[in-house]
Amino acid sequence: MRASPSPSAGAPPLWLLVLITLSGTLAMHMFVPALPDAARALGVGPAAVQATISIYIVGLALGQLVYGPLSDALGRRPLLLGGLALYAAGSIAAMLAPTAPALIAARFIQALGGCAGLALGRAMVRDTNGPVEAVRTLALLNLMMMVGPGMAPLAGSGLVALGGWRAVFVALALAGVATLLLSWRKVPETGTPTGRVSPGRLARAYAALLRSPTFLAYAVGGGCATTAVYAFIAAAPFIITEQLGHPLRDVGIALGVVMVGMAIGNALTRRLALSMRLGRLLVWGNAVSVACALVFLALELLGYLTLEATVGLMLLFVLGAGMASPAALSKVLTVDARHVGAAAGLYGFAQMALGALFTLLVGWGSNPALASSCVLLGAALVGQGCLQFALRREKRVRGERARGERVRGE
Repeated sequence: MRASPSPSAGAPPLWLLVLITLSGTLAMHMFVPALPDAARALGVGPAAVQATISIYIVGLALGQLVYGPLSDALGRRPLLLGGLALYAAGSIAAMLAPTAPALIAARFIQALGGCAGLALGRAMVRDTNGPVEAVRTLALLNLMMMVGPGMAPLAGSGLVALGGWRAVFVALALAGVATLLLSWRKVPETGTPTGRVSPGRLARAYAALLRSPTFLAYAVGGGCATTAVYAFIAAAPFIITEQLGHPLRDVGIALGVVMVGMAIGNALTRRLALSMRLGRLLVWGNAVSVACALVFLALELLGYLTLEATVGLMLLFVLGAGMASPAALSKVLTVDARHVGAAAGLYGFAQMALGALFTLLVGWGSNPALASSCVLLGAALVGQGCLQFALRREKRVRGERARGERVRGE
């Protein structure tokens, strides 16, 4: 039996773990305010530059499936350093991209590298801390994961104002190189690599989960509930500047305010979970998102959409997602106790894959506000249906198991 790690044994500095963990998501959110400028500079429409967000999320989704299992076999440190190097290279390639297809390809490379920090930063916390300290450290990292995406659009707006869309990738490349050098100097190997890669075992774990209707319903429902907002994030620069007539700086401010809703939703769930069942929290949280998406669509169709209404509704939409997010993750991880790690990876993949789909769909048509409101409402309704199905099936299976145990007891 492996002993619990000492909190100080080979632990990377906490501030560096924050940088490592943020590297993956900052690049997605910081580029959002630059989308209109990039579209004009490259001579393409909104859909082409919105694809750079979609492809980035696809890269994060694929990375969720491979970094964890590979790091168990080969070690955290080599995969982290390799991923950060790939992230820096992708940032430089994006900075120099002469065309939209080249930018899309560079963003995919950047995402595959950035996902290393997202996946392995949390693994390093589990490697180097006992249970209580790990929970405290992971809570801090999760807080940074919420604050970072909220602040990134503000930074992106400032960089675009200073030097255009390429300035965003200059900053990301410099940050990537700095994080790589700091990690090379200060991050030890925190895991116990086995040296054996077992794709067959992982494939069997994934297959078992994919055969579970309860897991699939929770994964799709939770993914819709938590990543539908990506549709709004991708469309926000065009809604705010082109449809509502506000300056670019308001994009960063609006997105920063909206992302506060995620932190509020998480805080509500932590408090309400003491007195309310997770299933009820999950459904009620997503119901808030359904209602907000419906009002958003109605205001757009009636011609009454304003910046204040957009920000207020999206803050409440994301608040609902923030309530549903931890409850969905908890439900997903308890479907099959034999495959908790695989469930986490597969759920992360489902979230990012659905997020990529939503950002792709919002690029269709010539009305970004209408497209985003339709995608938000459709995703929230699909999520609500899947979550209700999963909860009913879970209750039925639990009842059947209890009846079987009573029969055996007699």
